[in-house]
Amino acid sequence: MRFLFLGDVVGRPGRVAVQERLPRLRQQWKLDCVVINGENAAGGFGITEAICDELLAAGADAVTLGNHSWDQREALVFIERQDRLVRPANYPKGTPGRGAAVIEARNGARVLVVNVMGRIYMEALDDPFQALERELTACPLGEVADAVIVDFHAEATSEKQAAGYFLDGRASLVVGTHTHVPTADARILPGGTAYLSDAGMCGDYDSVLGMQKDEPIRRFLQKTPGARLEAAGGPGTLSGLAVEIDDGTGLAKAVCPVRIGPHLAPSAPPWDEA
Repeated sequence: MRFLFLGDVVGRPGRVAVQERLPRLRQQWKLDCVVINGENAAGGFGITEAICDELLAAGADAVTLGNHSWDQREALVFIERQDRLVRPANYPKGTPGRGAAVIEARNGARVLVVNVMGRIYMEALDDPFQALERELTACPLGEVADAVIVDFHAEATSEKQAAGYFLDGRASLVVGTHTHVPTADARILPGGTAYLSDAGMCGDYDSVLGMQKDEPIRRFLQKTPGARLEAAGGPGTLSGLAVEIDDGTGLAKAVCPVRIGPHLAPSAPPWDEA
C-alpha cells in the first residue's frame, strides 16, 4: 500500500500547491491513500466546507484538524455531515464531529485515520494517549483496520516521540503536525511504525510559519498588540511523508520525506527504484 501524508495546509499558497500537484502525484506514484492536515487552510485559520471539498476533490481521502479546528465557525456544523473530516479525538465528549474515521483506500484497504492533539504548551484537552488507546482498541491494526494513520497535532517533539513509541507496532504511521517546520527524523521504529516528528506545512516557506513576516517580527520586537496575522502569498511548497506499507502486516516498509516546491528538486517516493 502506498500512502502520502501532507502537513498543515496554510492559506491559498498551500491549497494551490495541493490542487496543482496532488492529482499528478496520485497518478505518478500510484498512491492508494492520501491524508492532509487542513486546519490552517482558510487564510491560516481553520477550514471551511468549500475548502474541505476542494482538498478532497484534489485527491485527499481524509482531512485532519487541530487547535484551529473551530476558527471558522461553520466547521462546527458541516463537520457533522462530512465523515472524512477528522478533528482531535481528545476533545471533550459532545464536541461535534469525530476523532477517528475508517476510510477505504484506492486498493480497497480499510484505513483508520486518528487525529489527537497534544497538551504540552497547548489547550488542556483530555489525555491524547488514552484517546489513542481507545481508538486503536476499537479498531486494531490487522483485525479491523488494514492500516492505521495517526496525526499527532502537538507543539512538543517529546510528546510526539512518546506517542510514536507508545503505538509502535500498532500503527502504520505516527506523524506530527502543528509546528509547520519539517523535521529530519523520518524513520521506521523498531516495531514497524513509520514516524516523523513534524511533516512541515504546505504553504509559502518565505514566511514565518506560513504568515507574512512583518507582523510576527514586530510582535517579537515590541510585544504589543498589532495587526492581524495574514497568510503569506508566495508560491507554495508541498511537505509531508510518503510511506510504503506492507499489505500483510499493515506496518511500514519504507519512508521518504516529501518536499516539492520552489527551488527544490522533485521528491521521489520510497518505492521508486530509479
